[in-house]
Amino acid sequence: MVSRTDDEELAVVKEWWQRNGKPLLVGCVLALIAVFGWQGWQAYQSNQAQGASAVYQQLLETALNPSGKPDTAKVAELAGKLKNEFGGTHYAQYGNLFVAKVAVESGKLHDAAAELQVIVDKPADATLAELARQRLARVLAAQDKAEEALKLLEGDADKAYVASREELKGDLLVKLGRSDDAHAAYLKAKAALSEDAAVGGLQMKLDDLAKGDA
Repeated sequence: MVSRTDDEELAVVKEWWQRNGKPLLVGCVLALIAVFGWQGWQAYQSNQAQGASAVYQQLLETALNPSGKPDTAKVAELAGKLKNEFGGTHYAQYGNLFVAKVAVESGKLHDAAAELQVIVDKPADATLAELARQRLARVLAAQDKAEEALKLLEGDADKAYVASREELKGDLLVKLGRSDDAHAAYLKAKAALSEDAAVGGLQMKLDDLAKGDA
């Protein structure tokens, strides 16, 4: 075998670098960007969650004021901050729920419905979706929109929410004068509960319907 001279070895290395070096360098740079970019994204997400949590805690303290009279302006301000700065988090939608709660307590049902509709339209998760849906249905019923409220509750609910949804449907059907349908809804709600849990208000509603039919 003929050995290469130093110049020939250098030429081979240069040729290899021309063909492969640049792509390898680019690949290494992209890999580093991916690693540090992911770490940065993780840090950003963590900071977002911490920031949202702090604002949400303030909102809780304001909305659940021991006096029973929360500062509505402060609640709106903090909820707005959650929406504007942390719109991609669950905390923002929990903020919507508290704004709706305060609005209902202030008799501003239209404002409450608007806050809840935001969650119903694009919920952060299934729990928030069902919670907002049921609360919106109650707000609509208070606005004498029981038929519209019933439409919100169409379809199947997750097993964990069947009882509360069916009981709510029963309440709406009673409001509409549809006693037989209400009775059927209450029975579905009762069947979804343990025997002990079904003894309270739900049983009273069933008994009231039975008296009305007597």
